[in-house]
Amino acid sequence: MTGSDQTEDEKVGSLRILATTDLHANLLSHDYYSDRPDPSLGLSRVATLIAEAREEAAAKGAATLLVDNGDSIFGTPIAERPMQLSETRPAPVARAFDLLGYDAIGLGNHDFDFGLDQLRQALLQISCPVICSNMQLVDPQASLPFCQSAVLERVFPGSEDLPLRIGVLSVLPMQTLKWAAHQLQGRVTIDDMVQCAARQADALRARGCDIVIALAHTGIGEQTTGYGIENALHPLADLGVLDAIIGGHTHLTLPDPRHPVSVPVVMPGAHGSHLGVIDLHVQLQSGRWTVTKTTCRLRPIARRKTIADAGGMLVPLVAEDPVMVDALTEDHAETRRRMAQPVGSTSRPLHSYFTFLGRDQALALVAWAQAAAVRPALRDTVAGNLPLLSATAPGKFGARSGPSNYTDVPAGQMYMRHVVDIQPFPNELRTVVLNGAQLRDWLEMSAGLFNQIAPGTSGDPLLDTDRAGHNFDVIFGLQYDIDVSVPARFASDGELIDPSNHRIRNLRWKGAPIPENQHFAVAVSSYRIGGGGNFTMAQAATRLPTPPLRVRDVICDYVAGRLMRDPLEQAPPPWRLSSHPSTEVEIFTGPGARTYLTDLDPARHNLYGTTADGFLRIGVKL
Repeated sequence: MTGSDQTEDEKVGSLRILATTDLHANLLSHDYYSDRPDPSLGLSRVATLIAEAREEAAAKGAATLLVDNGDSIFGTPIAERPMQLSETRPAPVARAFDLLGYDAIGLGNHDFDFGLDQLRQALLQISCPVICSNMQLVDPQASLPFCQSAVLERVFPGSEDLPLRIGVLSVLPMQTLKWAAHQLQGRVTIDDMVQCAARQADALRARGCDIVIALAHTGIGEQTTGYGIENALHPLADLGVLDAIIGGHTHLTLPDPRHPVSVPVVMPGAHGSHLGVIDLHVQLQSGRWTVTKTTCRLRPIARRKTIADAGGMLVPLVAEDPVMVDALTEDHAETRRRMAQPVGSTSRPLHSYFTFLGRDQALALVAWAQAAAVRPALRDTVAGNLPLLSATAPGKFGARSGPSNYTDVPAGQMYMRHVVDIQPFPNELRTVVLNGAQLRDWLEMSAGLFNQIAPGTSGDPLLDTDRAGHNFDVIFGLQYDIDVSVPARFASDGELIDPSNHRIRNLRWKGAPIPENQHFAVAVSSYRIGGGGNFTMAQAATRLPTPPLRVRDVICDYVAGRLMRDPLEQAPPPWRLSSHPSTEVEIFTGPGARTYLTDLDPARHNLYGTTADGFLRIGVKL
């Protein structure tokens, strides 16, 4: 029977959706911070999986669709090349996406880190539709460099006259407006993801779409919905109007039996670690294609060897795509040259392996540099007589990004790649004034990273994996203890859990207790003051004029000696965990920490080997 002889209910087809997310511009299998190959990441390896998946689909007569779900435009040095280069050839990310033939791209919160103007320049070089459904400009006369939805078509053998119409929408968290406030405030508005997805799905169906796919830059959260929630995969799936969802933002790998979702969902990790594959089988019914069966899975680019044969090291499963490697050879070489520019030196290693144990010299360097840049600007102002503190948080701390995601700068010559390793994000410097009570609550919010630990127990994990390590602010210039036997005072959304909960003990400045009404100036990043991490007490602080500087730039100036050494260098370490005899917790760090085990007290820290996923397991006696 020929295709034209088939009855309607015999017309069937398959659509294979291939998805990436949270690439953070990891285009090649190379770590520019350590300047060495890294088989655990890279779109160049995912490209090989894309080609294989397309060949499989073609052999079965299935159509394919390749999409990306945001936080992919910026994030590594190869995407931050000097502006003059972008005038001579398209940006590397744009060329990579075009080379692989992406059909649609959604946007994530980090795609706005450099502002709308630079994002516009990057997106104008990309051929396929770029979508962000829930963001609008305040100025109705202006235009954004992306669309609110797209309609794509695919045809199946024997049904060429009845194409499958695919509606694609894309949503990102409303919190993006806070996280990138210095770039977006007053210029755009962002709608609730779930409400927007429902409206856009209805509109796409009205335009004749047979299926609707959401590029949802959001993760697994509570199954109950609420206006403006950050991680909304469950309520999006429960709308009943989406045929498939590509998740992102939280760097998880989905599907996962521990996180069942009511519609087909993939979240392909981060940094090019996986390719997501969703197969939708459709049948023509009453003149429209209807989904009859679905499967979804992930394909990794590398696997982890067992502890016995390789200490949990990752080995590649696929080779890099040689065409893509060749296309980016010049950009790769230019990036390495730029990252090799010397900026100064350090007399001690700077690493983040023990950042959650209060031992992080890289964090201290950032704090000193921030204070050194702010101090001269405050000298002749009303805030000049206030004590100056400096707040900063780790940028690379393992967790969902894997056991290699740690800052690691050896002693000696420092290069630009080391500065970017210490400060991965392009945040700007801000200064605020707040009182002792606000400072205490700021630290309480930060201390929510730790689980509550019952005294006398052993083996419990110290860190709450549902909280992000980049929200663990350390305020240099203060001294304080953190008592993890007490429940957290604040939830991760900034809501007060119980006013009687106080983890912060012995809060002092220069050895003296801090009165609630004593005022301080604090140097801090634009991310935190803009609302990142839901530190409401920091947002409510009085803001002071600060020179428009990026934190990376002040680190360079401090290391190079262009800024005066700051008095905070002489302050004692800011914090420690409160003592609880006969209590031991566990913490997980990167295997690179073995080089620095002498930083730890052997009487309090026990090394328990490497986990199946490659982390070093350490017992910590409280």
